[in-house]
Amino acid sequence: MRSLCFATGGVLRIQGIGPGQVEVDQEHLVSRSYEAGVVDIRFVRAGTVVVSIPQDGRTYPVTVVVV
Repeated sequence: MRSLCFATGGVLRIQGIGPGQVEVDQEHLVSRSYEAGVVDIRFVRAGTVVVSIPQDGRTYPVTVVVV
């Protein structure tokens, strides 16, 4: 499992993915947008969010600690 640390207000950008494919386990901690194959996940509150990214038939979880 991979992990990242972001400050509140930081944005994780995932390119080359379809709408509705990226999932987060703590919706109340993020704001999400999608346009033209790009998902932006803005971390709006401190906490820990697991972002699940599908690729090649597998799902990769990324734990993001937001401070």
